[in-house]
Amino acid sequence: MAVLDALNGAGHRVIPVGIDREGSWFLADSTKRPMEAAGRSVSLQLPGGTLRSEDDEIGFDVVFPVLHGPFGEDGTIQGVFEIAGIPYVGCGVLSSALAMDKDNAKKVIEAAGIATTPWMVVRADGFADPGTTVAELVKAMGLPLFVKPAELGSSVGVSKAETEAELKDGIRAAFRYGNKVMVEEAIDGREIEVAVLEGPRVSVPGEIVIKTEWYDYDSKYNDASSEFVAPASLTEPEAALVRSLAAKAFDALECSGLARVDFLYEQGGRGFLLNELNTMPGFTPISGFPKMWEASGMTYPELCNELVELALS
Repeated sequence: MAVLDALNGAGHRVIPVGIDREGSWFLADSTKRPMEAAGRSVSLQLPGGTLRSEDDEIGFDVVFPVLHGPFGEDGTIQGVFEIAGIPYVGCGVLSSALAMDKDNAKKVIEAAGIATTPWMVVRADGFADPGTTVAELVKAMGLPLFVKPAELGSSVGVSKAETEAELKDGIRAAFRYGNKVMVEEAIDGREIEVAVLEGPRVSVPGEIVIKTEWYDYDSKYNDASSEFVAPASLTEPEAALVRSLAAKAFDALECSGLARVDFLYEQGGRGFLLNELNTMPGFTPISGFPKMWEASGMTYPELCNELVELALS
C-alpha cells in the first residue's frame, strides 16, 4: 500500500494486481486496506505480455513486483516478465535466483574476494545419520550455530542452536521449507546494512538495534523494541569500507535496480562479514532500505519513482 500511494503521489497510474495462494491473479481494489487478492480475474498473456480481464485489455508500461520469497523474489516471476518483454523493477532472473539461494550466493561472494560468515550445507538426502552430521558441523564451526533454509527470507524457519540436540532439531525443522539447509557460525557482531541502487549507488549504512537475543521473525515484524538507526554509528573509514563492499557484492551477483546488503561487523576481529543480499527488501516507509535512502537525501516517493525510472531505462 505504501508503494502504491507513493507512486500515485508521483503521478503514476497504478493498477494493483493481487495473487492468491493458489496462484490466480486478480485486479485488486486499492480502496481496501489491506488489499485482497479478489475481484475480477486477470491473466498475463505470453509471450505477448498483454494483461487481460475477460474481453478487456489493460494497458501498462512497467511492473513493480512488491513480492517476497519463492516465486516472487527468486527469479521465477522475473522470468515471466522477461518472456513477456515487460520492464520490471528490481533484479533480473540470474541475480534474483542467486541471491535467493544463500549457499550459492555466498560462493559467488567469496569468489569476488568478499569475506562472508562461515557456513556449511546439509542436504535432505545426506541427513540419514543426523548424529554424525551434527558432530561434523560442531567440529568444524563450534557452537552456537544458526540454522536456516537455504532459499527463504524473513527469518522463516531459522533457529539458533546452543547444543547438538538443538542443532539436530533445527535442521529437521528447516527441512520443512526445502531440501537444502544452511548452518552458519553465530557471529557476535553488529548488524550493519547498506541500501544499493543501480549504478551501483550506495546509501549511508544503517544498523539494526535489537533487544532480543537475535533478529528473528518476531523481532522484524512484531517487536516494537527493535530499532533501525540510519546512519549507523561508524567511523568514516568504516562506513566507506562497508559501502564499497556492498557495491562490490551488488556487482558480483549481477544485480540491477536495487538490493539491500547485510553485514555482521565483528569489531576488533574479522571486520565486516557479508551475511546476505536481498533483492526485494522490506519496503514500508519504516523499513531499513527506504530509511537508509532517506538518511542519504532521497524521500520515499522519490525512491519509488526512481525505481520505476530505472526499470523503464
